[in-house]
Amino acid sequence: MTELLSSADYVLLTVTILIAYTFRGVTGFGSGLISVPLLALFLPISFVVPFISLMDISASLLHALHTRKHVAWSIIFRALPFSVAGVAVALFVIQSVDSLILVRWLGIFIIAFAIYSLIAPALKKNDAFIWPVFAGFFGGLIGALFGTGSPFYVFYFHLQQIDKTVFRASCASVFLLDGLIRAAGFTLSGFYSAEVLINILYALPLMFLSMYAGEHIHTSISQRTFQRAVGVFLMLSGIALLFKN
Repeated sequence: MTELLSSADYVLLTVTILIAYTFRGVTGFGSGLISVPLLALFLPISFVVPFISLMDISASLLHALHTRKHVAWSIIFRALPFSVAGVAVALFVIQSVDSLILVRWLGIFIIAFAIYSLIAPALKKNDAFIWPVFAGFFGGLIGALFGTGSPFYVFYFHLQQIDKTVFRASCASVFLLDGLIRAAGFTLSGFYSAEVLINILYALPLMFLSMYAGEHIHTSISQRTFQRAVGVFLMLSGIALLFKN
């Protein structure tokens, strides 16, 4: 164990990884949405975000390799240049803003997404240029700040009204590419300390086990009920972050 984490921290880290990546195995995304707010309750966000970013790259690589034949590359490439811009802005913010303020912002973002998830408005096809700009920039920005930019890409893909198989494959690929952009930024900014890398080696086997289990879980719960349950969980996580000292 490193000096950064205590025995109790490792227990909480293990449980969080198992829950978050089992969820990702079931849905194809969302590991950052679950893991980052939970880990940020007891670990520094400067550790949590680079840590989860590398974990998510590994998870996305597995999905991307399996589904590479179904990826809608043209949709992805419209958003990626703006992802780079979002990551660049985020790296400046991370080094300029107090970490506790970032945790509060994370709580507000998680609550906002939880409300959106509970409302679940119906989306119609929309190919306007603003949407890849919006998804790419804020996906890169929020992903680099809080390790969980996937909602913006998911929203963008929903607007394209693409087939479910293409949707999952495209999510995996854009998460991988976005994650690599973030990882490059974090590396250049010196966020990958020995503590982060050692703990990634500890967590990777847990991630692979959890994703394998998630991919083989079949549930009779409806998509809407499942979405509401996740929304309530995220709402509670966001509220807890707002009161973190």
